[in-house]
Amino acid sequence: MLNFKAEQKISSTIVGVDEVGRGPLAGPVVAAAVILNPNISLKGINDSKKISLKKREELFLKIISFSKFAIGFASVGEIEKYNILQASLMAMKRAVVSLAKPKTIILVDGIHSFDPTNKKIKTIVKGDEKYLSIAAASILAKVVRDNYMKIISKKYTRYFWEKNSGYGTAQHLYSIEKFGITPFHRKTFAPIYKILLKK
Repeated sequence: MLNFKAEQKISSTIVGVDEVGRGPLAGPVVAAAVILNPNISLKGINDSKKISLKKREELFLKIISFSKFAIGFASVGEIEKYNILQASLMAMKRAVVSLAKPKTIILVDGIHSFDPTNKKIKTIVKGDEKYLSIAAASILAKVVRDNYMKIISKKYTRYFWEKNSGYGTAQHLYSIEKFGITPFHRKTFAPIYKILLKK
């Protein structure tokens, strides 16, 4: 189980950063940045993909109630214009900008930095399994994105985004084949691109 031991080895203020939504066929990519309250108890925290919906939502409420955080989005238009990696980095940068100060250490999940010239940014492979602050950011980004997809699914009910969060499930792909795409679909992603080519 994650705890503050890894963070305690760093003397500066820490911002944990993670993003969600690289793989879906629809919707934005969402990043979160978190400065955790060191007195917060986050029993059971882990990478957002490894905990239940109920647990994610419990931890989400606890994190936003007792810590500083910010959310960044990159739109479908930006994903298609710049590619998914660059859009993910844009979302991270937007999340971090209001939290990071000159001496802040920024811990980013993965191998890519949104600002390679900033030596305060540390990229960490599987960081959401090693640092509490990155795991917290993962949870915030996941819950915010899932809730956003539930909201827009009310207008586009045929695609079941409230269940699949825009990922390429068999049901979602069937709906794209049958009903076409929406403004929230990523036309440059292979499954959709191939469907459009056929038509």
